[in-house]
Amino acid sequence: MARITGGKAFAGLLGWVLVCFIAAGIGGVASMQAGEFYQALAQPDWAPPSSVFGPVWTTLYALMAVSAWLVWRERGFRAAPTALTLFLVQLAVNALWSWLFFAWHMGGPALADIVLLWLLIVATMVAFWRVSRLATWLLVPYLLWVSFAGFLNYTVWQLNPGVL
Repeated sequence: MARITGGKAFAGLLGWVLVCFIAAGIGGVASMQAGEFYQALAQPDWAPPSSVFGPVWTTLYALMAVSAWLVWRERGFRAAPTALTLFLVQLAVNALWSWLFFAWHMGGPALADIVLLWLLIVATMVAFWRVSRLATWLLVPYLLWVSFAGFLNYTVWQLNPGVL
């Protein structure tokens, strides 16, 4: 399939941005009261302040949207179904983490979710690499942040056994 261009490409970009920020919103609903809960948890010295998470995640979701759009624009969903389906699945697993950790206070399952998320991001990056190198590179900050979040999740879970 030929590269998607013009107005259809722009509409596709808006669509991918919408999909990514809907996922962010689903996770955000679970995190609405997270500030008090998160501040009450014992945390390692290296944990960032809660004010860092919003800007970081906003940036990451924007990068993820552009990444998916680049793959979609190059091939379309029909010609890259595995890559784009992996992307959508990892997005859903990402949104689930906030519910597990912040809404349901389940540290262990949240950590398992992050491990699954990490594997899905890597699989998405491998699939994206076959279509667009730039799309893959745009996911590197996301993978690094999720790696950090996994260590933070584990540490906070271990420091708060009666709460998580």
